[in-house]
Amino acid sequence: EAGSRRRSWGLLVTAGVGGTLVALYAVVTPFVTPALRKVCLPFVPATSNQIQNVLKMLENRSGSLVDIGSGDGRIVIAAAKRGFKAVGYELNPWLVWYSRYRAWRDGVHQNTKFYISDLWKVSFSRYTNVVVFGVPQMMPQLEKKLEEELECNARIIACRFPFPCWIPDHTTGEGIDTVWAYDLKHSRGCETRSLEIIPATES
Repeated sequence: EAGSRRRSWGLLVTAGVGGTLVALYAVVTPFVTPALRKVCLPFVPATSNQIQNVLKMLENRSGSLVDIGSGDGRIVIAAAKRGFKAVGYELNPWLVWYSRYRAWRDGVHQNTKFYISDLWKVSFSRYTNVVVFGVPQMMPQLEKKLEEELECNARIIACRFPFPCWIPDHTTGEGIDTVWAYDLKHSRGCETRSLEIIPATES
């Protein structure tokens, strides 16, 4: 009987340890996986100053907004409170679920959406305001992707690191809180093209 009890306790302990390890794996993996990718994009929460600087760059702007790598949803929720229809794309499912909860808690869930998705597999063509918390390694490729997909009236707001080729139209903040805003019509030369007059030819 004593041996049977010991075996039962042993099975319970083994099951408990195994369950704990599985739970830890499920929670930790989404946070560790980005570091194993070709371009590492770790989760670093936006500071309150960064959020305010982003909102400053959105003044007098309208239309849809997307946050690329939305993390815990701070930028998306702040933008929704300013009246934007805001969307966030994030690879980490735990952060997406937490973002949805925060949006519901703050009463802006009807103006926000959060998707679990790889930014390189998403087209951003329908957005007129784009917020990016990137790392230097990804900025050249992302610059090319956004230039190909966005309309001329789009504004791209980069946080922490600027784009390598574009010249910012507006800059605010200092140090890690610096934010750069790029109006694509200037970077792409849309204004010049729109003013070109093609002379009519006589038939």
